Amino acid sequence: MKHRQVRLEKIMEKEISRILLTEVKDERLKFVTIFRVDLNHDFSVANVYFSVIGNDEQKEATAKTLEEAKGFIRSALGKFLEIRKVPELRFKYDKYGERIEDILQGLKK
Repeated sequence: MKHRQVRLEKIMEKEISRILLTEVKDERLKFVTIFRVDLNHDFSVANVYFSVIGNDEQKEATAKTLEEAKGFIRSALGKFLEIRKVPELRFKYDKYGERIEDILQGLKK
């Protein structure tokens, strides 16, 4: 069962990224990077970890916009996935992206 969970997490990660890039009309969500998806044991909840470049206000606005678009993303995901029930999506900001940005800025100097 663990193999199926890992495989589904990777598929969801790629598909949510594709949906944000191609299907969502809100331009603010085009710059969101999905880092990983964690499913709970019964596949009912998916924690989606994202990052976006910008200041704190832009990060909060992006989180709010993702919450508003959650229903659309879940619906589009349901058309692609071959599972009985699409998990509830919970978007969480991941500070990992900030660390990568800081490293890249350090390399420029």
